[in-house]
Amino acid sequence: MIKNKRKLDKFYRELEAKEKLSYKQALRIYDALHKEAVHLGAISHENIWNGFEAVLRITKAMGRLSYGRRTNKKDSSKAGQR
Repeated sequence: MIKNKRKLDKFYRELEAKEKLSYKQALRIYDALHKEAVHLGAISHENIWNGFEAVLRITKAMGRLSYGRRTNKKDSSKAGQR
């Protein structure tokens, strides 16, 4: 539980200022982590994008549902004004 958000925010700001990474450094860290995950069998080169298309389709469908709800609310509020 966070008791003092100001102290925590200050800590993160100071940490970020001390640990500035260049793009190249961040990329090297990412590559090392990716190689380790492949080596451990957590991921493979073949399955890295598995499920991505399904997630994308679900996200698009949810966006359409949300859009439909906004449209229906507008239509129903117009009907109540008549």
